[in-house]
Parts: sequence; structure tokens; C-alpha cells
Amino acid sequence: MTMKITKTEIAIRDLVKDYKEDKKTGKITGYGGKLNIRPKFQREFVYKDKQQEAVLETVKKGFPLNTIYWSKSNEDSFDWEVLDGQQRTISICRFCTNQFSMEFQKGVPVFFMNMPEEDKNKILDYKLDVYQCDGTDIEKLEWFKVINIAGEKLYPQELRNAVYSGEWLTKAKELFSKQNGWVYRKYKDLLSGQVIRQDYLETALSWIGAKEGKSIEEYMAAHQFDEVNKEGTPEGFPLFKYVKDVFDWVDKTFPTARSYLKEAKKVEWGLLYNRFGTESPDIEEINDEVKKLMMDSDVEKKSGIWEYVLSNDESVLNIRTFDDNTKREVYERQHHKCPYCVQEGNDKEYKIEEMEADHITPWSQGGKTTTENCQMLCKKHNRKKSDK
Repeated sequence: MTMKITKTEIAIRDLVKDYKEDKKTGKITGYGGKLNIRPKFQREFVYKDKQQEAVLETVKKGFPLNTIYWSKSNEDSFDWEVLDGQQRTISICRFCTNQFSMEFQKGVPVFFMNMPEEDKNKILDYKLDVYQCDGTDIEKLEWFKVINIAGEKLYPQELRNAVYSGEWLTKAKELFSKQNGWVYRKYKDLLSGQVIRQDYLETALSWIGAKEGKSIEEYMAAHQFDEVNKEGTPEGFPLFKYVKDVFDWVDKTFPTARSYLKEAKKVEWGLLYNRFGTESPDIEEINDEVKKLMMDSDVEKKSGIWEYVLSNDESVLNIRTFDDNTKREVYERQHHKCPYCVQEGNDKEYKIEEMEADHITPWSQGGKTTTENCQMLCKKHNRKKSDK
């Protein structure tokens, strides 16, 4: 099927007809009950007061407002659903149904019902430019990516939600995408991003997908039509059960992790669980090492400490390197020569760019990134030393 796109104009008085917000389900409808303003893939309302006021000020002055996009609804109870423009639509409808006031004049808040009839009609008669599209889910997603360039831009996971909607996704969002939902309440100390922008859900999907060798899209496609026990416990939902297992392991293995909120939020805990979750390290020993490394000024990437104590891979720590002043000082101290070359009877003087700084005593053996522990080696010997 080829996407069918029709441009039309919708008067605000028609848009706000039968406007309803169901606080329990989160569903928002308008346009005489024929428009689903918040489809399952859309986020909760995020416009701030200033943004809402800007929308209404534009309408009141009769200036053009950014185009709004509707798509043909897959639900029998609706003709259309908002594809792009939810924030603007809700701002307009809430004002016209007296849910918030506007300061059209500084310091004078005005509700719609208190405006002169002439001004109310001017707003209600304002016509919105609306593009209505009809096509497959994939076609709508591709178009959505193109048009989603104004207002509150959707994040990648919100775009995925537009394609893989269904009861499974609804349950996932209930658990992972609500400000006071289960995942937010229990694990916000160990997760980064904004729950309302689907960051928690995206993170969980990337972790469990990696475990199964799938991309996020592949995992969502495989589970889109899974049966969901709506009344069941959160643990009965496999994605939540997996995340619970991840953080149960974190709390058991690293009982002090929640003491380092800034660093802990940056850790890909699920990926560590996938790799090391079946091992049995010495808990006291590795946590003593965590504390020691947190105090080590040479460790620049503190969020890599937990992976390091499990893998012993120094690259995840971003160990501090010698600065240019230190390199120059040591280079002059060595009279531009490589000590390893000198030991071999080679007195060659190198340009500084032909040499590299190296720890005399390796960091892993307690050596610090100081002038006293620095030596400048020719690239050949530094590479040879690094390979040992």
C-alpha cells in the first residue's frame, strides 16, 4: 500500500468538541470523540507553562502554527490518531476547556470562559493545518521520522513504540515509563535518563535484547503480540522479571553501588549481569577494590570501576595520562633519548613527537601518573613494552 496523505483544515471549535482526559487510563480524545490525541505510542504531556502560553499566544494573534499530523487509526473506536502535534493539541484543548489560565496581559491571568465572546470566537474559529495520512505501520513510522522536526522531538524509543504498539507494549510502558511506576520507584538510583521519555524502557530492552542476541526492534517484534496478564504481578511480566534479576544481582554483588549515584547511573548494569551474573566473586574483596579505586585520582572514568573489578580490563577506567608539560620535562631530563635504546647502545636523539609517555611502575602495580613515574620511550619500545 502507498501512503495516502491529505491536507485539510480543522477549526479549533471542532477539535475541542467532546474533549476528554481519562486520568485512569491516560487516554485523551477530542474532535467529537473521533480523534485519539494520545495513542499508545505517544508520551505523557511534557509542555511547560511557557510553551503552552506560546501556542495560545500564536493562536490568539492569528499567526500560523506548525502543521499537525494525524494518521488513520487502527482502533475501531477512532477515525484518527495524532501522529505529531500532541503537545500543541492538548495545550489548545486544555485552555479552551478552562483547565488553565493564560496571561495575555502581564500579571492578568485569564481563563477562556472569562474572555469576551469576540476573543473566544476568534480562537474557536482559528483553523489548524492538518495533514491526514493513511498507510501501513512501517510507512507511518518512516514518515513520522521525517516530520518529527518541530516542538518536543520524539526520542528513538518513542518512535519504536509507534510501530510495536499493543497490549504487551502498554504493559511495558505501565511498568517502565511512568514517573511513579514500579521501575522508577525501585531502580531510579541505578538508571539514567528520563522515565517519561522512555529511557528506562529503552535501556531494559537493549539489555535483554543483548542477552538474546537481538536488537531492540527485533526483541519488540518478537514479543509485540505476547499475551499479557493485566492483573498479574510485575514479576509475571518477563521484561520486568529480567530487570529485577539484574538489580537483585547488583544489590547482592555491589551493596555499596547506590552510595555512588552519579557514577552508578552511567553503568550498563544489564550488560554486566549478562556477562558476569553466574559468577561468584569475593563480595568483600571486590567492594574494597571499588572503594579504593573511587579514591584513585588516576581513574578518570569512575563508572567503569564495577566492570573493571569483574573483568580486570584497564581500558574501561580511562586511566589519566601524562600531560604535555610533564612529557616535555621528562623529555628534556632524558636529553631527548629513549632509555631502552640507550641500554642497547643506541644514542639516537628523538623529536618529542617521535616518543610516547609511559609509566615506569605500571598503574596496575601502584604506579601513579606523576613526573617521577614517567619515562619517554621511542614508539618502537613503548609498543613492545605494552605488548608484554
